[in-house]
Amino acid sequence: MKKQHFLIAIVLYVCAVFYLASTTPISPHEAKILYTSNNIVSFLMQKGDALFHHILGLRLFFIFCGFLSVFLFYHVSLLYLKSKKESYLATTLFMMLPGILTATTLVNVSILVLPLVLLFVWLYEKGYFLPLIPILLALFFVHEASVIFFVALLLYGIFHHDRRLVILSSAFLASFVYLTKGITIGGRPSGHFLEIFGLYATLFSPFVFLYFFYAMYRILLREEKNLLWYISFTAFAFSLLLSIRQRVYITDFAPYVMGAVVLMLNLFNHSLYVRLPEFQQSYRRIFSGVIALLVINALLIIFHQSLFLFLKDPSRHFAYRIYKPYFLVEQLKAKHLTCYQSVYGRERYQLKYYNFLPCSQKSP
Repeated sequence: MKKQHFLIAIVLYVCAVFYLASTTPISPHEAKILYTSNNIVSFLMQKGDALFHHILGLRLFFIFCGFLSVFLFYHVSLLYLKSKKESYLATTLFMMLPGILTATTLVNVSILVLPLVLLFVWLYEKGYFLPLIPILLALFFVHEASVIFFVALLLYGIFHHDRRLVILSSAFLASFVYLTKGITIGGRPSGHFLEIFGLYATLFSPFVFLYFFYAMYRILLREEKNLLWYISFTAFAFSLLLSIRQRVYITDFAPYVMGAVVLMLNLFNHSLYVRLPEFQQSYRRIFSGVIALLVINALLIIFHQSLFLFLKDPSRHFAYRIYKPYFLVEQLKAKHLTCYQSVYGRERYQLKYYNFLPCSQKSP
């Protein structure tokens, strides 16, 4: 991929993120965090709202973290790929992933974790050790599921004979056990195993996820296993194991698997270039088809509001849960009402953001 094409992709990505962040109503998840949580995510939302009283303000710090993730991903890809052109392509693919596009737009903890993970990988591969400690401390306090990351570092340190990394990751794991933090494990065998595949397909897009699955398996059996693979594979394996017994939250694992785009492209290039030119065409056609579908997915996310115009039943829209309270607010305003009746669950938090409370609370 040429540099000028990459710069165009960057500009389009930035425009798409700001367009989505400024036009998409507050989601149920965002509203509940804003009014019921007392963590770093809620704190950043409140600070952003105080600086810029608009839906864009709530998401301002998270948008910045999304852009920082793209910047760090590019520099990480330079460590693993052979040329800048390959890094341009990998970063463009990274930006187009549905999980990255939505995580940068809508408030969630994973977009705070992702740049920390990428920064850790970049610093470690560059040979810096002391700066890794504050990054691990930040992950320890920001993300309860960062135990996955510490397990991956421990495994990498053991198999690559890195004593300092083994000691450091072991210390954080011991702290997790002592403080009983991390992912809750429980339940009994249930039907969530297939569900986790659907979540990953949404995160990557279906065909990209299939190649991600293949890449993790192929590298496990035959290829060199670097730090990025240990992080991605450990998170993926943990999520599959946990899904056998309980529902899995994809935000617990997404920050640790998204960097695998570098590994996937590296594996694809290796498979492509070991073949004679006449046998490369089928690989290139498949790659072009996957990219085309990824572009379509990105466009559907960016212009998802337009889909309401083509649906007779708006409730069939994939983002209806976000827009339902917003539509209700518009109806209430049209009727000159200042309160509502019979709204339950997280919708009441969304309506609260638009200054609509239950009528019982409006009564004198």
